[in-house]
Order: sequence, then C-alpha cells, then structure tokens
Amino acid sequence: MKIRSSVFASFILIFEVIGIALFLRGFFPVPVRSSLSSKNKLSDLPAEPLTGRSPNSSRLPQPLFKRVVIMLVDAMREDFVFGPNGRMYMPYTRHVVERGSSQSFVAKARPPTVTMPRIKALTTGSIPGFIDVVMNLNSPALLEDNLIWQAKTAGKRMVFYGDDTWVRLFPKHFMEYDGTTSFFVSDYTEVDNNVTRHLDSTLKRDDWDILILHYLGLDHIGHISGPHSSLIQPKLLEMDDILKKIHSALISKEAEGSLPYLLVLCGDHGMSETGSHGGSSEPEVNTPLVLISPAFKRKVGMEKPGVVEQVDLTSTLALGLGLPISQNNVGRVIPSVLEETSLRDQLRFLHLNGHQLSCLLKDSMPDYEKEIGFEQFRVAEKAHGSWMKLYLEGNTSEVLSNMGKKVLKQYLEALAAMSSALSKQLGKYDMYSMITGMVFVFQLLLVLLLAMPEALSGAAAVDLPVLSALLSLPFYLLCLLLASVHVLVCTSAESSCYFCSLSWGLVFAAVAFSSAMFCILVSIATRRIPVGPKFRGTAPLGSSGGGGDWSLSELDVLLLAGTVGHTLSLAASSFVEEEHQTWYFLLNTLCLIVFQDVCRKYFREQSASEDEEEHILPSKDYHPSTYPKAEICSEKWLALATPLFTLVCCRLLRSLNQTGVQWAHLPDIGHWLNSSEHKMVLSLLSAFCLVLIYLLVQRRCSWVSKVALALGLLGVYSYRAAVGNVLFPWQHSSRTMSK
Repeated sequence: MKIRSSVFASFILIFEVIGIALFLRGFFPVPVRSSLSSKNKLSDLPAEPLTGRSPNSSRLPQPLFKRVVIMLVDAMREDFVFGPNGRMYMPYTRHVVERGSSQSFVAKARPPTVTMPRIKALTTGSIPGFIDVVMNLNSPALLEDNLIWQAKTAGKRMVFYGDDTWVRLFPKHFMEYDGTTSFFVSDYTEVDNNVTRHLDSTLKRDDWDILILHYLGLDHIGHISGPHSSLIQPKLLEMDDILKKIHSALISKEAEGSLPYLLVLCGDHGMSETGSHGGSSEPEVNTPLVLISPAFKRKVGMEKPGVVEQVDLTSTLALGLGLPISQNNVGRVIPSVLEETSLRDQLRFLHLNGHQLSCLLKDSMPDYEKEIGFEQFRVAEKAHGSWMKLYLEGNTSEVLSNMGKKVLKQYLEALAAMSSALSKQLGKYDMYSMITGMVFVFQLLLVLLLAMPEALSGAAAVDLPVLSALLSLPFYLLCLLLASVHVLVCTSAESSCYFCSLSWGLVFAAVAFSSAMFCILVSIATRRIPVGPKFRGTAPLGSSGGGGDWSLSELDVLLLAGTVGHTLSLAASSFVEEEHQTWYFLLNTLCLIVFQDVCRKYFREQSASEDEEEHILPSKDYHPSTYPKAEICSEKWLALATPLFTLVCCRLLRSLNQTGVQWAHLPDIGHWLNSSEHKMVLSLLSAFCLVLIYLLVQRRCSWVSKVALALGLLGVYSYRAAVGNVLFPWQHSSRTMSK
C-alpha cells in the first residue's frame, strides 16, 4: 500500500501525540480531592463521641495559641540547624532547640521540591504533583480549601512579607503585604532586606494574629554557589539574628493569663550538593521544623529531632488556632504539640483529625472500608465514646486514665495508617497507561526509522504492507493476546487505571492498532534487514539503493549499542542528573575500540588488501610502493598515539568541572584555577589559549581580519581582567582594576 510521504508523516505525528498524551495521563496521577465543593466550616465538625447517649456537642477545645509567626527560610536544609555546624551557623536557634521551650523536627518534603508546590502543601496539607512545577512559573489563585482561607474566614488578621508567590496564591487574604520577586537569583541581600525592614514596626503592633515571613536569600545563594559557599554562614547568621529579634519581641508582648504565642521556623525545601532543588535526594527533602512557644516544656539538652511529614504542620496549626482542618489535608497532627493539654482535649483534637482523614479516604478510595487505618479509626472512635461516658459520669479512677491513654494510642495508629494510605494514593502512577503509551510511541518511531529511506527518496512515497499485516495470522493472535492482557490487568489492578475506564470500542481499536503496527514493523524489518547481517566491512549501510544487505563494522555496532543504551538511560532521573558520566564512558570506550583497531591494523594484518577492506581510520589510499618507509612509520605511531592522547584529554576534561548531583561538591581543576591564589596561573593559561586561537585562525585571513581578530581577542582578555577573573601583567593581585 503506497502512501505519500506527507500523509505518512502526518499519520505518525498524530498517533505519536496520542501515545505521549496517554503516557502523560498515567505519569501525572489524579490528585486526591474531597467530593465536597465547599470548604470545611466550624458548623460541619463532628460531635464528640459518646456511647449510650445522644451525640455530645460539637465543641472545639480552646485554641492553643493566640499569635503565630511563621518564619519560612527558602531552601533551608536540616543540617544547617541540627548538623555539626548548627552552633556556628545559627547559635541562638541552636540554643533555643537545646535549652528553650521548643519542639524540633525534621520535616520531610515530598518531591517536587519547588517553592510553589511546597507552599501549597504547607497551606492545604495535600501533596502537589509534578504538574505544579510548570504552574510554579505563573501561580494562579489557590481555590481549594486551605489554612489561609480558614484563618481569614475566622476573622484572623494576617500580615505577609516575602516571596510574592504567596500574594498570587492568596489574593485579598492579607490585610497587609509586601511581595518580593524570586527570579532575580543574583540578589541575595536586598530580597531579604525588603522583608526585614517591616519587622520593627510590625512587631510593636497588636493588630495582627498571624505573621508570615518568606526569606529567599539563602535559596539564591544556593543557586549561585551551592551549600558549601562562604556566603552561607553570613546569611544563616542573619536569619538567626532575625529569629532572635522576633522571639524577643514575642516574649516582651506576652501577657499573663492570655494564650501563648507560637514561633515557627521552617523551610519549604532543602538544597542539593550543587545548590539546586526539585528532586528527591535527602538534602532536598529534609527541612528543619522548630516550634517555639512557652506552651512547651523547657529542654535540658540536645535531643535527636523527630521525623514528621511537612504536611503535618497544616493540621497542627489549624487545630492550634481553633480552625477546621482543610478538606484535602493528608497530614496528621504532631502529638508532642498537644502534650500539655488535658487528655480530653488531646482525644478531641485527634478525633477531629481522624474524622477529616476518614472522609477524604471515603472520597478517594472505592474500597476504603478495607483500609486498616479506617477500621482502626472506627475502633478508636467507639473506645473514645466509652471513655467520654465514664468521664462525664465523674469517674476519676486510674482505669479512666489508662483507658484514655489506650484510646490515644489507637487514634495515633489510625492517623498514621490513614495518612500513609492517602499519601501513597497521591504518589501512585498509572503504570498501565504509561506502558501502553510508551508501546505506541516506540512502535511508531521504529516504523518511521525503517521507512525513512523510502520517504526521503525521489518517489516521496512509502510502501506500507497494511493489507498483508491485517490478513495475517499473527495479527489476530496478537489481538487475542493483548485483549486478554487488558482484561487481566483491569480485573486485578488495585487502583483504577485510565485505560481501563475507556469504552471497549476504543480499547479494541487500540489493541488492533498496536497489533497491526507490530505486524507492519516486522514485515518492513524483514524486507530491509537480511536474516544474517554481516558485521564486517567498512560501510555502515549497503551502497545499493534498492534495499541491499547492510554491512556493519564493529565500530558501527558499538555506536548503535551506545546510542540505544544512552537513550534507555534517560528513562531514569538519576541517569539524567549524571548524564555526563554516560558520555564519559561512551567516549572512552570509543577511543579504546579505535586503539584496538589501530593495533590490529598495523601489527596483525599482513596484506595491504586486507588493510583496505577492514580499517576504520584514514589511510584508505595507502600503498607500500607510494609512500616512503619513514612516512609509513610516522603515520603508524601517530595513529597509535591519537586515541591515547584523546583518552588523556578526556580525563582532564572530566576533572575540569565536577557537575551533576552526586559528586558536584568534590574539588576540581576549575575551582582550583578560579581561586584567588591561582589567578596568575589562570591568567597565563588564558593568554596562551588566546594566542593559540590567533595562530590557528589567522593563517587564512587577510591583514584586516588579522587586526580585527587580534583586537577582539585582546578585548576578551581585557573584559575578563576588568571583572576580576584574570590579571594584567602590570596589575598587582591586591589592587582592583577599574571596570
């Protein structure tokens, strides 16, 4: 069946888009959302459990805190506070953690570790997906239930200073705000000064309930020079002084008999060893969470911080301020924050959190009743009702206390199980849809690759064996096989798959299409590629235009295998981050194969005819009678030295700049040359390279071009000297150069 090249290309393009769309539909899981369109309200809260009587009142315990200050330092890693350098980086914060009335945790942020998804997680309690990385560039208003909306609805007066992402996500929520842009990465001073300049006046006022500060300077330093930069310590000391100022102001404002304050120090994400973020490495996901309040017990020494999820802060702050928990929250209240409250209040707080998680579990999982956490919550709720009955009857025995502690433990286990189940639901990928989309894409790419010679020929037409494929027995066998696989996957899958939700007509069309493409692919491949391809010879492709035999040399096989291997490696994020390592390996392997071929050519092959048939390097026109023996010898040693010299250059190139994620912090030649102690070496090397460029280029230039080239290269060196990278010969390293 002859098809014009333009029609064939359009056909491939359309179905490639469909395959990619199916893959993306499986890669970006549908977020867990409550079925209720409205937001949670105080009037919607469940009644306090009570056995044997009508439901008790839906009262909320008294709020734990009157005022809350949230100091969010962008890209703050947990080792900046809790690590061995914590006392040097943030001495006051470390003192409060060790000796003050505080609670310390390592809060784990879920990937993607980008600012806007992390702000969403902190305010809604849900776990945003990778699609939010794109939304990070233009953050629309957040419409789903969140902590900021709940606080505004409850009449809380909020003030915000910092990253303007908050202002875009929560327009008209703050009574006062000043946003700073996060895209001037080179600025790590003014971007924080614009936040701090409001502090003195704001801390003296009493007309606010929640103050949110988002500092960006540390994140910008990380992007510029990494977490081990000399700029890190001064910036962290600045953040430490700001926290000390806020803490002192809150202490001075504290009044007897009123509710205590809460000061929260946290990070939205960490930073990798290169200073970047967005991935799932430990330095990127581990952030410090320090809660400071007179409501907590005073510490007597450094304790190992507990580990919580970052989204746990949402439900903790909501209950601490007497607000309903957001509908889509998957976090659980931090138990240690409630330790100083009465047992009844602790149980009530845990019951409210459990009720919210159980409702979300009902909306997101069809078989929610089979979940262990849901059953545990029902058991704990019944036990809570029995405890309440004894409590209201005035029972003060030790039995009541022991029973209450048992109910508390049941609630905590249920919350942990439900939170874990919901988090896993958010992180589940639709693997069936992803694999189906990938099969479509690779089938079409292989057909395109095999049909390319015909499509680009003078006839501009492709001969596709469509009818023979549709009438073949393998086509019908494949249809039956794929249909049975589809039924098996859809009936045994634990979670719903998008491809399984399609109608049987669309599924059969996809099965028939995939089977037909496979048969067409095999037919074209058997027509193009011989059954026994030759793996010797110089030409990678046969010279005949009518689909002659392919003749592959060993070098061709290596290049083909390397290309396929490199392509497959890009399916894993860790290989993408370290892609240069793949290139180093492939390039070194290529040099070794060339060196082996050169040795075989000059030391093992005897006849000149065999040389002409099998060599892969230049010297095709080599004839012993034409060239003198000295030239043959020099050519031999030059050919032998070239691959080895290339290997040495590759090793130097590998040591020039350490990049990627895993080893980016290791020393390299680039850092050594850029240090102030070796500026003279860098200057001499730069001058030598510029002179070498001039000598190599000027040979075929006119005198005007030579002058222009010399002036241009001199300008390059002068610019580098002006910005302080290199030195002029007459310039001392201690004196600065006028720009």
